[in-house]
Amino acid sequence: MKIILSLVLTILLINCSGNNMKPIDFKDQKPRLIIEEYLSGNVKAWGILQNRSGKVTRQFSADLNGKWDGKQLVLDEKFIWNDEEIQTRQWKIDKIDDHNYEGTAGDVVGKAKGYSYGPAFKFEYVLLVPVKGKEMKITFDDWIFMQDERVAINRATMTKFGIKVAELTVMFVKD
Repeated sequence: MKIILSLVLTILLINCSGNNMKPIDFKDQKPRLIIEEYLSGNVKAWGILQNRSGKVTRQFSADLNGKWDGKQLVLDEKFIWNDEEIQTRQWKIDKIDDHNYEGTAGDVVGKAKGYSYGPAFKFEYVLLVPVKGKEMKITFDDWIFMQDERVAINRATMTKFGIKVAELTVMFVKD
């Protein structure tokens, strides 16, 4: 029993100690990603989903269309997975100030928190993910890094009980 408990604690410590990167670390870097400007209009995306051991389990393409009214970004997303599943989501993202955002979507539990500095945008939220006919709450640690005025790269780590269950890598290209 002590061995099992030690093993579980070690795994939890390794997973919890991971990434100490903070959005403010990027405050002086360029180009500046202003998420409501970048995601306004049409954006295309392509991505891969990897399980916790790194194996690519799914691929997708996506069409994003955003509308910014000066206070809120409404972002419609349509994902087409390689197994022909189609998923849609509509985000409503409110700009709180120059660096802080809050967002909601139909399959997001509570509010997403967003942080923007330099070329980086971090979005933290809990998503209801369908798994074998049930909805599972998965925590997303989502980072978008602007490369230039058209291209951004997204990396999301998905966890359950603090343990990594999957990673998502996405490339965005603005029309």
